[in-house]
Amino acid sequence: MGKNTTKAHLALLGANLIYGANFLIAKGVMPNKIGPSALVLLRIIAAGLLFWIVKQFVKEKVEKKDLILLAFCGLFGISTNMLLFFHGLSLTSPIDASIIMTTTPVIVLVLSVFLLKERITTYKYLGILTGGIGAVLLILYGKSAEGTSSFLGNLFVFLNACSYGLYLVLVKPLMKKYKAITVISWVFLFGLIFVFPFGINDLLNTDFSAFTTNTYLAITFVIIGTTFLTYLFNIYALNFVSPSVNGSYIYLQPVLSFIMVSIYAYAMGHKEYAQDINLIKLFSCFLVIIGVYLISKKPKKKLI
Repeated sequence: MGKNTTKAHLALLGANLIYGANFLIAKGVMPNKIGPSALVLLRIIAAGLLFWIVKQFVKEKVEKKDLILLAFCGLFGISTNMLLFFHGLSLTSPIDASIIMTTTPVIVLVLSVFLLKERITTYKYLGILTGGIGAVLLILYGKSAEGTSSFLGNLFVFLNACSYGLYLVLVKPLMKKYKAITVISWVFLFGLIFVFPFGINDLLNTDFSAFTTNTYLAITFVIIGTTFLTYLFNIYALNFVSPSVNGSYIYLQPVLSFIMVSIYAYAMGHKEYAQDINLIKLFSCFLVIIGVYLISKKPKKKLI
């Protein structure tokens, strides 16, 4: 493995460690310190500004006809996706959220079949079925689960994964046409326009005087780490490894979430999280991971 490939894998590991930690850290400040919509608005404003600052070094204009598609990407990839995710996470377990998010590649495949008329193999059919069963089992289990799980929270996180999956399909042609920083800057700008009406009241009613140093650190982590750094890490990694290698790191997120929640529950004394770890969740996680593995499996080339 070359020096750059090693750095790429370290970048991907870093990005997924941040994603894994985000489930627990973001939940820790919602909704007691800050409402989900306010946190989303803060995240989009701050990260959007950072992207536009970086964008100033990339002189690239976007054609007017592509602005509509960029607006749809902002709607599904930023506003709908983030609002559903943070509202869902504020209601449910970090473990549930991380497992459900792992279904994103399955959703992308289903949408690609309908929207891009992508051909589907037997492995992919099996992957969709297995991953789907795992996700549905977990969402329904949220109805009766103890701990911090909830059916509504799980449903919101699943709808967020669907919204993000649709964004990944819509953004594909734009990523081929423009540099990634150009696309993401515009997507965040449109995302801000759509989120503003939902988040502004929530933000104005936030009691900032009740914030502790930990609250500020958690919000900074969500804004800088989960939004800006992960994006840069993923873009860097894509220069040296294939998208399938990049995508396979999604398996790490539920594993990291299980580990972090275990430490939080048992080592740090937050017993309400102890009931979030059980056999049904482990089984759901196993089904989703098998499903994602099957859809990413390359068909064997026939020898002539």
